[in-house]
Amino acid sequence: MLAERYPYYVANRPRWPNTDLPVVDKYSGEVVTRVALSDAAAVEEAIAAAVRAAGPMRRLPAHARQAVLEHCVRRFQARAEELARVLCIEAGKPLRDARGEVTRLIETFKAAAEEAVRGGGEVLNLEVSARAEGYRGFTRRVPVGPVSLITPFNFPLNLVAHKVAPAIAAGCPFILKPSDRTPVSAMILAEVLAETDLPEGAFSVVTPTLQDIGPLIEDERLKLLSFTGSEKVGWELKARAGRKKVVLELGGNAACVVDREPGAPLEAVADRVALGAFFQSGQSCISVQRVLVHASHYDAFKALIVARARALRSGNPRDEATTLGPMIDEPAAKRLEGWIQDAVERGARVLTGGGRKGALLEATVLEGVPEDAPLSAEEAFGPVVLLQPFTSFTEAMAQVNAGRYGLQAGLFTNDLSRAMHAWDELEVGGVVVGDVPSFRVDTMPYGGVKGSGLGREGVKYAIEDMTELRLLVLRQRAPQED
Repeated sequence: MLAERYPYYVANRPRWPNTDLPVVDKYSGEVVTRVALSDAAAVEEAIAAAVRAAGPMRRLPAHARQAVLEHCVRRFQARAEELARVLCIEAGKPLRDARGEVTRLIETFKAAAEEAVRGGGEVLNLEVSARAEGYRGFTRRVPVGPVSLITPFNFPLNLVAHKVAPAIAAGCPFILKPSDRTPVSAMILAEVLAETDLPEGAFSVVTPTLQDIGPLIEDERLKLLSFTGSEKVGWELKARAGRKKVVLELGGNAACVVDREPGAPLEAVADRVALGAFFQSGQSCISVQRVLVHASHYDAFKALIVARARALRSGNPRDEATTLGPMIDEPAAKRLEGWIQDAVERGARVLTGGGRKGALLEATVLEGVPEDAPLSAEEAFGPVVLLQPFTSFTEAMAQVNAGRYGLQAGLFTNDLSRAMHAWDELEVGGVVVGDVPSFRVDTMPYGGVKGSGLGREGVKYAIEDMTELRLLVLRQRAPQED
């Protein structure tokens, strides 16, 4: 399924200087392929090429950008099973989850193709006073210029798509740095882009070490930095980015509230919460981590969640029956295992799970976890969910807001006034009513507040970040007679 080696790409073309970046099968731990490692010279060459391509990309007609994106859609559809199996190997995703991510990759590129020809601007009425009579204003959006894109390991295709597809639609040359843990997916995407007629230098996909990544963050020739990853790294990058625009999609410890009248059978609510908590081993920024359940339902809901966690089948993600694959590596699983043990030492109770074998961590349900324990206050980023009863809806809202994250929150309620109150009061980027915070459609404005980031993803909104308004003011005079 995987090739023996993969290149990186500079100015639309593959480079094969070495095989210094090993890629491991996340289940077996074996090296399964190798990718070329970029050096500082390659990064500089990629930036210079993007600068040269800024003009040609800006002048590329909207229909031509759309054609590039539509080509990608067709090729991703043709290679869908290959892409899913690559995800299964390099990211450890069960095949069902991997196929779902490929579907979202295709949907994201489809949405970008549609947005590419919409453009947009407006006519402004400037005659707001006597001195402005005869003046009209017009706006249009233009590309910001070369952009730098940095993506994490947990969605190696779709999070790349959320940066690459809008950049093409907006007319911005880009340099992508994928996670060194999951670089193959990005290289296959680059291989497809290399089949198109994008101007030379329109894209580069590079794999520098931390020692050589600096220019992608600091170089003033790059006009935007879009980063998805950990909170700590994201804010550090923003501090180094200088004058360029910065978009950050960072972490969270998403909460879900199950109200006294949840608006759906408790079994259905438990199904959604279990999916939100354990989907792709909980390695999602909006994975359900904290569940606040009205006291009248707490015992019944607890039994339902425990049963669903125990029913998951962990193991080799290439097995069609596997529903819980490994975490990204054994150190990540050990870190979360340590947090579970710390919570237990502080009085928490493990209701099910907690065991670990290598990078495989059992689906784990706990109750009584202190709010300041790392397992609650930090981003768990693994298959762990914490249960807590409540009696006061106001207090539940305050508990959701506790801490420094604010990405998305879920609320199961049949009370419209409570839904609207949550929308008013919760300090999060999005409130999902009738479902878990893990719900996301790739066209919606997705992003967080507080420690969870800046700006919004979602194709239309990412394009807005990658463009800027340009104003034309026209003074209209009376026409001259012939």
